[in-house]
Amino acid sequence: MIKNSLISGISQQENKGSVEFQIVNFTNKIRRLTSHLELHKKDYLSQRGLRKILGKRQRLLSYLANKKKVRYKELITELGIRESKIR
Repeated sequence: MIKNSLISGISQQENKGSVEFQIVNFTNKIRRLTSHLELHKKDYLSQRGLRKILGKRQRLLSYLANKKKVRYKELITELGIRESKIR
């Protein structure tokens, strides 16, 4: 499973409170909630929770992009979140 391999790779290097670990955790929650919302389109509380998690992940990603640009690019490509826009 993707989650176990990414978490094991990060947890060996970092602690569970690190920014990278939290981003991986939020990404897994987002993927789970997205698949749930495909079945249950009118689950508005889950939609709200998804938006909150997306906002938290966005803030962590912007923090990581400002502090460690190389690690940010690596994490983006590992997770397949978006295309890197940083030069």
